[in-house]
Amino acid sequence: MKHKYLLILAVCCIAAAAWADCPDKPGVPTRTLPASVYLDKMKGGWIGQMAGVGWGDVTEFKYMGRIVPEAEMPKWKPGLVNQYHQDDIYVEMTFIRSMELYGWDVSIRQAGIDFANSGYPLWHANKFGRKNLREGIAPPDCSHPQFSAHADDIDYQIEADFSGLVSPGLPTLAMELGEKFGRLMNYGDGLYGGQFIGGMYTEVFFETDIEKIVAAGLRCIPAGSQYHECISDVVRWHKENPTDWEKTWNLVNEKYYKNPDYRKFSCDKGASDIDAKLNGAYVVIGLLFGDGDPDKTMIIATRCGMDSDCNPSNAGGVLFTAIGFDKLPGQFKSALKTNVEYDHTAYTFDKLIAVCEKLARQAVERAGGCIRKDDKAGEAFIIPVLEPKPGPAVSCWAPGPIAGSKFTPEEMAKITEKEKDEK
Repeated sequence: MKHKYLLILAVCCIAAAAWADCPDKPGVPTRTLPASVYLDKMKGGWIGQMAGVGWGDVTEFKYMGRIVPEAEMPKWKPGLVNQYHQDDIYVEMTFIRSMELYGWDVSIRQAGIDFANSGYPLWHANKFGRKNLREGIAPPDCSHPQFSAHADDIDYQIEADFSGLVSPGLPTLAMELGEKFGRLMNYGDGLYGGQFIGGMYTEVFFETDIEKIVAAGLRCIPAGSQYHECISDVVRWHKENPTDWEKTWNLVNEKYYKNPDYRKFSCDKGASDIDAKLNGAYVVIGLLFGDGDPDKTMIIATRCGMDSDCNPSNAGGVLFTAIGFDKLPGQFKSALKTNVEYDHTAYTFDKLIAVCEKLARQAVERAGGCIRKDDKAGEAFIIPVLEPKPGPAVSCWAPGPIAGSKFTPEEMAKITEKEKDEK
């Protein structure tokens, strides 16, 4: 069977008689997700992120516009899963913390204040989005291309995993989180990359077919965007050459890396390119050609080069969510340390899992679903089926008008972290 590693859970897709539709939403189609299955999959998603970024770390930005040679691909070591010092992991926990403190209704301005007060070093879109916030440019203008030359970069794509992990089966809520947290640093395709990643995560709680998972992500972004075009090309090229990932990589390289029409806003043309759609293509190449195999998926995503630790982290996170923690090969969890705090956070792995479960329960009810308990089967999330409706495409090279958003003096007084090394 092609996806031999994936846990097929038909019970997640069919509401059992013990769990009828929620009475407050009659006639709305629902999907049922046992709470224990949610927890298992969500834990797998965090392990996949950590494993992917740890495995690809030594290759990051060393292979620009070229494939990592097979002989130079690092070997997996179980200890690599313990990535408590990676910005690819802990930055998104700033957003989780804002939600923990203020709930799902946390305002984008409060989210901006919290991000401005983060103390860790940042780069590219994150760096300049936070710099703008600290200088009083409130969201959404803090990420507008008028104020940031990095708005099309990969940053929210790297950090969006959380949005799907706390929104099981709820792409509209993952998109809502993108509009709140992704707007702090990205615009246009830079934002769409995160919405795409978040959308894929929401679907893997119910779906194991990678093509359908990718399609779910695409439904969360405008069809007229270059990001949508890029991922759609990868899907088509995979169908045309299903056993040759390097053929698809070359097609992506020719169209999306070498052609300036598709790099109109890249911050470092021809050099350290962290263009969101290009790296997003590498995430999808890993997923599609990985055939459901964790090793193969992350190896391919890494060997595509460019930001080659972030991409296997996204790909590993999506796939490991589909597999679930309990079914993961032992090599990816045998050395896991669950009581170490992630840098710049108060979260250990165990505390992170508990907070995400709490937020997911809130998400189900926020979307009009409910949580049912059966004496024999235990708790289950009854999740309404809500179709995402992305807005019209915008781009960094032809952006819309600014909002003129500024922090008030009272809000600025809450931003205690200041720029130390920005020029």
